[in-house]
Amino acid sequence: MSRDARWKALLELLVERGRLDVEEAAADLEVSAATIRRDFDLLAEQQMLVRTRGGAVPHGVSYELPLRYKTARHASEKQRVAEAVAGLIAPGEAVGLTGGTTTTEVARALAVRGDLASGSPALTVVTNALNIANELAVRPQFKIVVTGGVARAQSYELVGPLADAVLGRITLDVTVLGVVAFDAVHGAAANDEAEAAINQLLCERAERVVVAADSSKLGRRAFARICGVESVDTLVTDAAAGSDAVRPFEEAGVRVITA
Repeated sequence: MSRDARWKALLELLVERGRLDVEEAAADLEVSAATIRRDFDLLAEQQMLVRTRGGAVPHGVSYELPLRYKTARHASEKQRVAEAVAGLIAPGEAVGLTGGTTTTEVARALAVRGDLASGSPALTVVTNALNIANELAVRPQFKIVVTGGVARAQSYELVGPLADAVLGRITLDVTVLGVVAFDAVHGAAANDEAEAAINQLLCERAERVVVAADSSKLGRRAFARICGVESVDTLVTDAAAGSDAVRPFEEAGVRVITA
């Protein structure tokens, strides 16, 4: 296992369990305790965790993994969701894409759609995510509009009032919304209030809103509210979401698609 893969695994375990002991982590990852101690020390230097006696705990009260460490989590589910979302977007539409791992997969699924390979442009994409803009900017079938703002290192998203001027002057056909949590009562949410504010604006400028969320996000709450369930037209999730998980959204009037 490479160091990068090991760090991803350690951080995911830390999020799931709330704390990790050196010996426990070494057994889970099948490496030596000395290796885990070095990993913990290096991750602590990057403020990714806090070292404790014999282990580590998450850094800060509201813990959020940087995007580069989230990519392996529920990867296959996110790709299936992304392909289904991409299929809902028609050529010539103006599309808002928020940041996140699932919306990044949506951008990649759009990039390989054969019917979008030509056109002038085939799609207009408005995003506050630097990584998404970077991936799509080299493809001539897309017109890319970046909101502006201050970059968050954790998510590569641009936030702050500089984005308001751009978003206040555009109209979107659809916004694809990536979320940390989506609940039928509390709505869609993110960990960071600045990201949530930009995401809310992208939703308000769209004729329809599609939430792209793997089943692990459903029925959960997070710190910063983006919008209520009444603002969402469609939820695309993976087949692991059972009927009990999706029924509250359907009862709230949301179209649910499982991929």
